[in-house]
Amino acid sequence: MDFIFIEDMRVEAHVGIYPRERAAPQSLEISLTFGVPDEAARDDDIAKTIDYAEVIARIRQELAVRHFNLLETIGEYVIGLMLDEFGAPWVKISIAKVGVAKGVRRVGVQIERSRT
Repeated sequence: MDFIFIEDMRVEAHVGIYPRERAAPQSLEISLTFGVPDEAARDDDIAKTIDYAEVIARIRQELAVRHFNLLETIGEYVIGLMLDEFGAPWVKISIAKVGVAKGVRRVGVQIERSRT
């Protein structure tokens, strides 16, 4: 299996349970790795792979209009998009809030799922 990765994508998202988090969008960093069919590289055909530009646009679109309480829920939601809409066989995501605690650069989650 081949993999595509998107590393440290910055997005603004409505996420959190505390009033200060609900007041305005927060900056998140998302890193995503997902499996793609081997034949895409062999045939040099974008139609046989997952277009990372479409993935980035779709994630930004969804996070701009939804509110999530937990990073874990965002992770599961994005993984669902990748598995169900984009047809990825395997997905790993890392999502981090940036600068939310004094002296801490990032706080986040990592989730990995595959089709069963």
